[in-house]
Amino acid sequence: MDDLDALATLLTKSEPSAEAAGRSRGRLQERMRGRRRSRWLAPGLGLAAAAAAVAAVLVTGVAAPEGVPAASGREVLLMAAVSAERTPQGSGTYWHVSRTMEGRDPTVTESWTTRDGRRWSKDGPGSPPGVVVPAVASFSLKGAKVDLAYLEGLPTDPEELKAGIAALQGDERAMLPSEQRGDPLLPLIALISELPAPPKVRSTAFRLLAEMPGVRSEGTVEGGQKLLIPDEIWPIKLVVDPGTARVTRTNFLLGGNGSFSFSNGWIAVTTGWTDEPPR
Repeated sequence: MDDLDALATLLTKSEPSAEAAGRSRGRLQERMRGRRRSRWLAPGLGLAAAAAAVAAVLVTGVAAPEGVPAASGREVLLMAAVSAERTPQGSGTYWHVSRTMEGRDPTVTESWTTRDGRRWSKDGPGSPPGVVVPAVASFSLKGAKVDLAYLEGLPTDPEELKAGIAALQGDERAMLPSEQRGDPLLPLIALISELPAPPKVRSTAFRLLAEMPGVRSEGTVEGGQKLLIPDEIWPIKLVVDPGTARVTRTNFLLGGNGSFSFSNGWIAVTTGWTDEPPR
């Protein structure tokens, strides 16, 4: 078991001291850079304790001691990748997505999609307020309609997943410029945020995002770790919970039906399979 595996296993364990957190965070980062330096660990502090310490910093927001660097954006995404691979897919009749546009007057939209592609939405653009209505589109990637079988068949090898995304014939009318040029960034974000991709596919998407140039961590915020990812039109903000491997908040959301939302603030998002019918 390596440091990232141990960290994912212990993300929900009890909180260690800030001093232990600082020592273990440093050890983890040096290991990830390929320069293992045992002096970061005090005698008797084993790998499991180190992983638990870093988990406490990431999940509870315990401040690291002065001089100890915070986890980088790459490290946060790699931790989420390990958690994603271990998180069960879940079961249920409907893939439920709730999006809250935060602000002075928060607005909430919801959608429910069955495994065979039937879809309903509530409070979407042009819909009567508070009424569940049938929706035409089901799941979408690069503006192209895809089904659950397609998502479940995506490769889990990083290079093969990139190639699979590139090979998908998208709808240019629903694609942003970077997608039209073949940049995988936005499709990868869709796979980790709104679409019901299986655990190993989501894990691979997190790993590919970790290798994107310019990914930057801005520390602990409500819902997880705030990351900034550069894009040609605007910087994409993501809040990732590395313990649950979920995007909890973002400023840019590619809807699973081909739509997209942008906010100067935050869009909170929750997803999951449920047996609760649309209401």
